[in-house]
Formats: sequence, C-alpha cells, structure tokens
Amino acid sequence: MKAIQIIKPFDLEITDIEKPEQCAPDEVIIRVVSGGICGSDIGIFNGTNSLATYPRIIGHEFGGYIEKTGTSADGLKTGMQVAVDPVVSCGTCYACRIGRHNVCSTLEVIGVHRDGGFRQYVNVPAKNVHVFHKKMDDGLLCMVEPFSIGMEINNRAQIGKDDKVLIMGAGPIGICAMQVAKSRGAAVLISDIVKARLQRATAMGADAVVLSSEENLEKRVLDFTNHEGMPVIIDTACLPATFEQSIQLASPAGRVVVIGLKNKPSSITMADITKKELTIVGSRLNCNCFDQVMEGFENGALHPELVKTDEFRYLDAQAAFDKNINHPEDVLKVVLRFD
Repeated sequence: MKAIQIIKPFDLEITDIEKPEQCAPDEVIIRVVSGGICGSDIGIFNGTNSLATYPRIIGHEFGGYIEKTGTSADGLKTGMQVAVDPVVSCGTCYACRIGRHNVCSTLEVIGVHRDGGFRQYVNVPAKNVHVFHKKMDDGLLCMVEPFSIGMEINNRAQIGKDDKVLIMGAGPIGICAMQVAKSRGAAVLISDIVKARLQRATAMGADAVVLSSEENLEKRVLDFTNHEGMPVIIDTACLPATFEQSIQLASPAGRVVVIGLKNKPSSITMADITKKELTIVGSRLNCNCFDQVMEGFENGALHPELVKTDEFRYLDAQAAFDKNINHPEDVLKVVLRFD
C-alpha cells in the first residue's frame, strides 16, 4: 500500500509499505479515506517541529472505515464510518488519573511521535476510534480533529451563552473555535492581519472582524464590549506579542486561553494578572471532545464543509503542501483523499 512519508526535512515521498493484515485485540484496522494537513505536518516537512523524528509517516487528522477489529474492540464493527483521535496516553500518570489525558506525561500523538494516518490502511487503538451515527461526506471525516481543538479551547474557557469572545487569528483553529463559540450562543470578534481570512470569518458568522494590521484592536475591543474589556480571549496567533496584548485587552475577571507552543518568553507584568484576577489557561490537543464535535457535525451546529477549502489526491501531496506553504492566505484546511 501507499503512505506519505517525510524522509527528512523538505523530502516528502509517496512510499510503498506493507499493508497491515492483523491487529492486536485492542486495535482496529482503518481504511483511510481522508486526511487533513495541519500546521504541525508542515512543521515536520520543513524541519521546525521539534517533537518529530525522521523518517515519519505523517497525518494526525484522518478518518475512514473500519476494515478489521481486534477481539476486544467492543462496539466496533467492520464497515463503520469513523474518525480517529490521535491522542495516545498512558492512563496511569497524574494527568490521566484526573481525566486530562491530553497532557499525559508520556503523551504521544499519532502522526507526530509515532507513524500516522496518511496511508491507505492503518492500525490504531480501538479506544481512539469514534463512530459517526449519520453518514458523512468522506472528505469531511478528517475535519473532526481540528474542530476538537476548537472544542477543547471552548471547554477550557468555559464559553457559554452571552459570552463575548475575542479570537486572535482567523486561521483554521481560530475559525473552528469561532464556530464552536457561536454554536454556544457567544458573540465573537475575530482579528487577523489577512483580509481574505476575515472575509471568510464574516461569511461563517463572526459578529465583527478586525484587520489588526490596519485597525486599532484595543479600540475595537472597547467598542465591542461597551468599554469593559474582553471577557474571553483566545490567542491562536501564538506570538509573544499577542499573548502580552491579550492580558492587556482582557476585562477584570476575564479568561485568556493560550495554545502556542513557542518557547520564546513574553514580557508579562504579574500586576496586570493579579489586579484583574485573570484566569489564564493552556489548551492542548483535545480531551474527549470527538463525540461533541461529531454531534455538532451531525446536527448542523458546526460546518466543516466551510473550513475545507481545497482537496487533493494523496498522490499529489507535494502540490497540496506547496499550496499550504506558498499561499496560506488562500486556504484554511487542505484535505487529502485516499479513496
């Protein structure tokens, strides 16, 4: 069978590997039909993802159909349409014991720390497989994972009805977080430096947008909140400067969600946090969010079809990566088809 493998930075190959025929009792074999290209895949390709080793079969956003089940894969049957949660945890460390396995002390992500789903067939743990209850477009199965990031962000921020939310960055994760927040009844102001991305955000239901390269974001926040400051801020731009700005823009008793993994320090004054008694939380991957997202897909509360902007055959993976890298303003989510 075929697989997309990064041999070393900037060396992507469509390789022949052995098709899996057997699975462990607690595994299933998935026939992959679609996979989404994420920024972390781009990072593995260009050598900036410090978590990956080479060679690596990439792909942590993928879905398909169950081809074969292990003897203890309860509730799963051949032919089921599924999405695969890439978070693999130990189940015994402190984080796992308190129900936050997405920050397991020995966390592995399928497609990053171990070979991933950008191949025609793949063995995965049965516990990571989530079944659709309504038939979905095969090209959208891989969209559950990026929306699960947006769902986790909303859960960490405890976003609910009538909340006002600033999302800094209108890329794929910002848009997914926006859709989830809107589905919960929140009002969303979203900022970006790329006009085309803000036009997409408006079309998808953003209450207001800010072209932060030309407009004064602080003034727009004050106008949006009747001069109170922003109750909830989600920083998906993930720069030291945007983190610092989020602390300044937050209202008293505000909540700030940080998702960046950069190790560059920010200049944050503790008094700015203490005086407003801010809640600052990190959000990483997802913690049991797949079923929430899939329910949103099935009942129409979430719209993955609006986030998928391009589709390529997996044999054209290099062209798909080139579009992501060279024309980021034109894409949100590029999907590879394996069927």
